[in-house]
Amino acid sequence: MKTENQLQGIFGEETATTILLEKGYKILERNWRCGHLEVDIIAETDDYVVFVEVKTRKATTFGEPEVFVDRQKQRHLIRAAMYFSKFRSISKEIRFDIISVVNGPGKQEVRHIENAFKPKW
Repeated sequence: MKTENQLQGIFGEETATTILLEKGYKILERNWRCGHLEVDIIAETDDYVVFVEVKTRKATTFGEPEVFVDRQKQRHLIRAAMYFSKFRSISKEIRFDIISVVNGPGKQEVRHIENAFKPKW
C-alpha cells in the first residue's frame, strides 16, 4: 500500500505529464533510473531534450515546491542527463525544468518553470 506522500507524488507526476503533453512535448521516459540517479520525466521538444523534476506539496507553509530542488538535486539531475545523453546519443540541447504542483485544501496550483537551472558543463 502506498503512503499519502507517495500518492501525492504520483498525482504530481501525472499532472506534470498532462501539462507537458498539452504543450506538445513528447514524453521519452518517466522515472528513468541510472544507478541511484532518477529523473521524474524526460521529454522532448523540437529543440530540446528536457529533464523535468516534479515537486509536489500539499501546502506552501515551508516554501514553494520548487525551492526544494537544491544544489545536490540539481547535480544529480545533471549527472543523470549526462548518462542519458550518452546512452541515447542525444544531439539536441539539454534543458532542465521544474514542475511545481501544490495540491492541498483551498489551493491547487501548477507552475512549469522552464530553464529552472543551468549546468556548468
